[in-house]
Amino acid sequence: MHRVKSAAAGLAALISTVVLPAAASAAQCGNDGSGFSAWLSEFKREAAGNGISPSVVDQALANVSYSRATIRADRGQKSFKLSLDQFMQKRGGQVIISRGKKLRAQNARLFQSIEQRYGVPAGPLIAIWGMETGFGSFLGKEHTLSAVSTLAYDCRRSDYFTNQLYAALQLVERGDLSPAARGAAHGEIGQTQFLPVNVLKYGVDGDGNGHVDMVRSKADALASTANFLRGHGWQPGGGYQPGEVNFAAIQGWNAASVYQQAIAIIGAEIDGR
Repeated sequence: MHRVKSAAAGLAALISTVVLPAAASAAQCGNDGSGFSAWLSEFKREAAGNGISPSVVDQALANVSYSRATIRADRGQKSFKLSLDQFMQKRGGQVIISRGKKLRAQNARLFQSIEQRYGVPAGPLIAIWGMETGFGSFLGKEHTLSAVSTLAYDCRRSDYFTNQLYAALQLVERGDLSPAARGAAHGEIGQTQFLPVNVLKYGVDGDGNGHVDMVRSKADALASTANFLRGHGWQPGGGYQPGEVNFAAIQGWNAASVYQQAIAIIGAEIDGR
């Protein structure tokens, strides 16, 4: 039986350690890469002055660079504008359902333990796992800390991603994120693609090894996803189709309506509902 150790008990303590950039955010944002180096130098000074170990700052940000691939992805999220049928086809909905049913059977004990603890059945977790990374087969190729740093510098959502960058530094500090880690274009981490703040808030040690490893541990990634959904109002035993009690938790995972509907459809097929 998998031993699932929740981080919920320490959630308040973890959140209290997140250094909010509003406290001392003097670094100047920009709309192209020309000012990134100056911004990064200033941010390093701010981070070291706001409770992040200088050695962690140096280690984590030593190889950070402005990511044009991240900016292109941030400006061009077109798949969420498709119809539901188009989205399901583009994202391989039937493939996710077919393989997802096999993975549910192969990992029955893991999914049973997660549902027992968090009240979330296998279907929506497997749907998210498949939709986000093809069940861990492709986690992304962008340098995670460069992606988050680029968006923290970029003026469009600077405050939001500055908070994500502080969270990423904390993950490096506690040994749960490698400075060399690679992932999705916006800095999402691991098999179900958590942003750094959500790793701090909802990440759990699903395999009992003392770390929250969203990249290498499917148990950690899936248990953390269930904990996220529970944290967004998931009710054990409730339905999760549009109009049902748990659909709002799926909405908390992703703001795109077409994505939400796809997860509900795929999850129900996998769960046999």
